[in-house]
Amino acid sequence: MLFFNFIQIIYTIPPILIALTFHEFSHGFIAYKLGDPTAKEKGRLSLNPFRHLDPIGFLMLLFFKFGWAKPVPYNPYYFSNRKRGTFLVALAGPLSNLVLAFLSIIILFVLQPVNGIVSNFFQLLFLYNIIFFIFNLIPIPPLDGFKIIISLLPKTVENLFLKYERFGYLILLMLIITDLLDKILLPMIHFVMEKLIFLANIFF
Repeated sequence: MLFFNFIQIIYTIPPILIALTFHEFSHGFIAYKLGDPTAKEKGRLSLNPFRHLDPIGFLMLLFFKFGWAKPVPYNPYYFSNRKRGTFLVALAGPLSNLVLAFLSIIILFVLQPVNGIVSNFFQLLFLYNIIFFIFNLIPIPPLDGFKIIISLLPKTVENLFLKYERFGYLILLMLIITDLLDKILLPMIHFVMEKLIFLANIFF
């Protein structure tokens, strides 16, 4: 059983690394395109996964299904429109995962009826990118969903929300411990999976 679990963990590493890397790279790439050189100067405008890994966060993700990467630094004051730039940078990460998930299911349709390691890889890539997409849209700091929400709020309300930003990790931890996070995420994950499979069916 332990050997089987170890093999399962080994299989999950490449899909997780790809999902995580494209997510973080997309943040930095959009920020750079909007005039912010911070990510590039810090060496984070890269598709090298080791540039984005937080070792503890990655191990937590593998073994406990909850983890984190090193957040890509950006300076919103480089943007010509701070709120619009913040919105686009925050949205870029989850959207990159949605695109990768869709490409994964398309490839699975093309490969049918191929089974084995290749099929398993793309199934996991499909699943993890959807999880990354949904999870990061939760409007709790420090997740992208929170940044998206506050970028749409008036300045005074934004400042009020930012005062409570430091409690975000505690809220997330409580949601995980009480299993509320799974109850929130699983229906949305299944919904997105069904819609992407439906779209892929249109092509095939």
